Amino acid sequence: MINYIKRFRFPLIVLCFISNLVCYGQGSWVPVGNLCPGYANGVSLLMTDGSVMVKVCTGGVDTVEKMWAKLTPDAHGSYANGTWTMMNNMNKTRLFCSSQMLKDGRLYVAGGEYGTGGRNGEVYNPLTDTWTMAWPLPAFPLTMPQLYILDGNSMLLPDGRVLQNCVLPTSSDNVIYNPVTDSYSVAPSCLGGADESAWVKLQDNSILFIDIYSQHSERYIPSLNTWLQDDSLPVLLYDVFGYEMGAGFVLPDGRAFFLGSTPYTAYYTPSGDTSHGTWAAGPPIPDSLGAVDAAAAMMPNGKILCAFSKQAVHDTEFLTPAWFYEFNYLTNTFTEVSACAGGDSINHRCSETGMLDLPDGNILLSIQNSNQYYVYVPGGAPVASGVPVVSKITMLNCDTFMATGTLFNGISQGAAYGDDWQMPTNYPIIRLENYDSVLGNLVHYTRTFNWNSTGIMTGSMPDTTYFTLPAGLPYNTYNLVLVANGIPSAPVPFTPCNPAGVPMANLNADQLFKVFPNPATSSATVVFSAPNGKTFDLKLINVLGQEIFKIQGNTTPGLTQQVLDLKGVAKGVYSIVLQQDNSIITAKLVVE
Repeated sequence: MINYIKRFRFPLIVLCFISNLVCYGQGSWVPVGNLCPGYANGVSLLMTDGSVMVKVCTGGVDTVEKMWAKLTPDAHGSYANGTWTMMNNMNKTRLFCSSQMLKDGRLYVAGGEYGTGGRNGEVYNPLTDTWTMAWPLPAFPLTMPQLYILDGNSMLLPDGRVLQNCVLPTSSDNVIYNPVTDSYSVAPSCLGGADESAWVKLQDNSILFIDIYSQHSERYIPSLNTWLQDDSLPVLLYDVFGYEMGAGFVLPDGRAFFLGSTPYTAYYTPSGDTSHGTWAAGPPIPDSLGAVDAAAAMMPNGKILCAFSKQAVHDTEFLTPAWFYEFNYLTNTFTEVSACAGGDSINHRCSETGMLDLPDGNILLSIQNSNQYYVYVPGGAPVASGVPVVSKITMLNCDTFMATGTLFNGISQGAAYGDDWQMPTNYPIIRLENYDSVLGNLVHYTRTFNWNSTGIMTGSMPDTTYFTLPAGLPYNTYNLVLVANGIPSAPVPFTPCNPAGVPMANLNADQLFKVFPNPATSSATVVFSAPNGKTFDLKLINVLGQEIFKIQGNTTPGLTQQVLDLKGVAKGVYSIVLQQDNSIITAKLVVE
């Protein structure tokens, strides 16, 4: 069977030159317009408020630092047109470390192959932009040397804890981090070595990997807290020099797919229980290339964007350049696509690439030691089986809501790398969309937390997530869209609390009379409700009973909003008096 498709270059190159996009192959590349204030130095992570955290440094090859930057999409939801800001530093320096987004919306990082954090973890709180050191690792056991995480893998468990691999004393050592108690405990050891391996979460929540430099596989069963031997592979995915391999994924059909540092790939069909699954050889990687410790990303269309380099030779394991391909599991084929900067390849090793699934369905690409990021825009429609469904929105208070539905965690974990970085996005992201006649389509991301599930492919099982609204969200009716790994739900109407913080459902038409902001400076807005077409008088009165100004008008359908111009109004306490027919309502306003 033909296992790859070469692209036809010339006509498409001309077409893309005209459009100012690099776009031959299956998708198109768009450079992020603003350069990052730091140079890529590790993983890119999707925060639950839609922003992206990226590990950066001040420059130099593989500089070991503790700096992070944040990419915030623009008002229309574009990451390519987004803005960068620097964040507070971690406590420890780390290069090639573990990372997991916790259920409460905080970020866990641990270890580091290089730097001062090799045996420490810490947690980032996005609400305060602060890092807190985690409790020290346990002795394992008391008679053995200390544990070192280094570049050990990690995975979020169903109960919200983190299974953390430790590379030393042996790469079969594991601990579990509990974010509630901020403590580590000893976990069962792997049956073989997990160093350099790619961990994949299956539909049954078990964790599958291939023992280092072998064709043996094993799985961790969370409900049993144990590792079980699984089926053997028909091919060797590790190279013979540094024992590297590529990323692993769960495909939309439920099988797992692993990329080799060798030109081999493999499919795994799970059993769904504790019995062995079944391995089968996948299509070879084109041109004898390999995923030598490289990034890859599952796109909303079900295909996988891959970075490849030449295979290791003798004592030279990481070679340049790097090429990009899309893998289609339905046709069992690889299709070469253009490089992010144009042409066939980039003058970097594939191990220097990083990828992340974005909420808009695109893929963010980083290149180690570069401050230029790129966005890959896939073609095709999202996989239908991966579309989340929002069935209900419940208001808990005026700032916090709960969404209920299905498939909030998606059908895969999104992008992957291998053992060095983890960047899963199998958690719900919520955005609010509305159209403004002047500004066009606007996008506002909420902050999600306390999702009930950390799995994938949960089918018809009910999912929930809490979310809070962004500060300063204008009062309006929005389309609420929930996204899992870049795949959006159908929009559902959503109206938040009115600006003064009173739930609309709890107000009668003749009860609503709110003023915001309060205190105010140059202006304030009065929101009130009354039958359409009624006349009103709105007065601003000082503490001496003197009328500062009066506004007359007619009410509008639904809510009437009236802006008060406070320029020139002295600081102090005032009364706002609203009169409609024989009804008079008053409220206090503080002018600062």
